Amino acid sequence: MNIEEIKILTDETKNHLINELLPFWITRIKDEKNGGFITHFDEKGNDSGEDEKSMLAQTRSIYTLSSAHRAGYGDGKLAELAKHGVDFLIEKYWDKEYGGFYWLADRAGNIKIDQKIIYGHSFAIYSLSEYTLATGDERGRQYAEIVFDLLQKYCADTMYGGYFEMFGQDWKLCGPDSKGGDRKTLDVHMHLMEAFTTLFECTGLEIHRRKLHEIINLILTRIIHPRYKTGIPQFYKDWSVAPQIKFDIIWGWDRFPEDGQKGHATDNTAYGHNAEFAWLLLHAFDVLKIDPQNYSDIIRIILDHTVDNGIDREYGGVYVEGPHSGGVYDREKEFWQQAEVLIALLDGYLMFKDDKFLNAYKNVHRFVFDKVINKGVGEWYPLLSRQGRPIWTHMSHSWKINYHTVRAMVQSIQRLEKIQRILS
Repeated sequence: MNIEEIKILTDETKNHLINELLPFWITRIKDEKNGGFITHFDEKGNDSGEDEKSMLAQTRSIYTLSSAHRAGYGDGKLAELAKHGVDFLIEKYWDKEYGGFYWLADRAGNIKIDQKIIYGHSFAIYSLSEYTLATGDERGRQYAEIVFDLLQKYCADTMYGGYFEMFGQDWKLCGPDSKGGDRKTLDVHMHLMEAFTTLFECTGLEIHRRKLHEIINLILTRIIHPRYKTGIPQFYKDWSVAPQIKFDIIWGWDRFPEDGQKGHATDNTAYGHNAEFAWLLLHAFDVLKIDPQNYSDIIRIILDHTVDNGIDREYGGVYVEGPHSGGVYDREKEFWQQAEVLIALLDGYLMFKDDKFLNAYKNVHRFVFDKVINKGVGEWYPLLSRQGRPIWTHMSHSWKINYHTVRAMVQSIQRLEKIQRILS
């Protein structure tokens, strides 16, 4: 791929971010009446009216606005919106008795689910640390540090390592099975790595550095497949592999069968998660000032597996998942997996200078820009058929929000510009 082609892809990405994606959110997200963010929009971008505000969607939106502002977009509007979200988050979701953030509220901020879900708390740390880095408002750092300390106090498993994930309001561990108290997941631990990276970048504290190292080592030794280096979705507390099931509180939008357990329940891996882990790991190394070449073998195996098995060479884009040894179970296309693979493939080229990764990037880029983006609206369809026909058509809800889409564009632009400099 030559430099002119890279420039065209860069310009297309910038235009989408600046003229479509960010305006979609800037003009819609602020709840002037209640505070916080409106996060439910239909196919046309209209408020779909659900009386719901999840802590997850609020924190992810704070991250999105803060990170885009830190990257130089929005002329200050994004920082103002982020502050609006932080004000609401602290006022409405913070548990003044037990600490931590409640899981779900209505639009006015009345709590509907008071449980403490660590998936959500990983995004609280991530977003609030990013908010302080972007704006200088110390409240973000302060609350991120408090949440980090609560996780060490109540959630850390001092016997087997890692963190338990599902708790009641008072931080008592939930029961087993669909209640989630007996499970540990790749998803949560990967997002904790992501969160601890930004927390350490924000604070520079030794404890945050050590816990980031600890969780990286845990993922590399326990959570990814020993041979294929692919992510294993769920485990029991001792890190023995558990069948992948749907939990009562979260992942309610995932496409599970009625019995709540996926087919191939102990042998499936998501291509988007694997790619996301690879680029987040490289980012953690950058913040920690670790030479990524020390881990080049693992990164190469992960990215090769993604390209060789996850890329649809006929219709474009990234499949959902397949077995660890290679192949495909689910040929539909989820928006977030496209987003994460875009970033990872550019990192793959920057690290290995192999056109294989640029060619795969172009494949996914074209699928996203030709099929996934809802033309004239600006956001992405959440789920499409293999051929690119929208299956789910809402633009946003408590799970499908701006975090993956905006981040992918911001991060891709940075990498595409770096590639231009290399090729020029």
